[in-house]
Amino acid sequence: MQTVVIVIHLMIVAVMIGTVLLQKSEGGGLGMSGGAGFMSSRGTANLLTRTTAILAVGFFLTSLFLSWYAGYDRKPSSIIGTPASQTQPAGGSPIAPPTSGGILDSLKKADEQQQNQAPSGPQVPRSQ
Repeated sequence: MQTVVIVIHLMIVAVMIGTVLLQKSEGGGLGMSGGAGFMSSRGTANLLTRTTAILAVGFFLTSLFLSWYAGYDRKPSSIIGTPASQTQPAGGSPIAPPTSGGILDSLKKADEQQQNQAPSGPQVPRSQ
């Protein structure tokens, strides 16, 4: 469904670009003179103006439909993808929530636990 609407949307865009480029410039923009060409009559100008308006409405409708369809069946999801209770820090044992004291006390305890574990390989010296 979305592919069909995108193809229709792109066709509308291509035709709308063509009709806008076929219209006569009223202000003499870019130094062009409006000589007598096959698009010089007023009836053709009205036809191109109406065609552009109809294509613009089609463009806006397909744009609104595509934006609505993109968010139609969207459900909220977790950024991580797993519940927080299943995740563990890289050190191995999970850090227990603080029972007494503040967050600084719990971070200090976690740092002491990591220092007590034997290093698995060469370590960078820590500054004291």
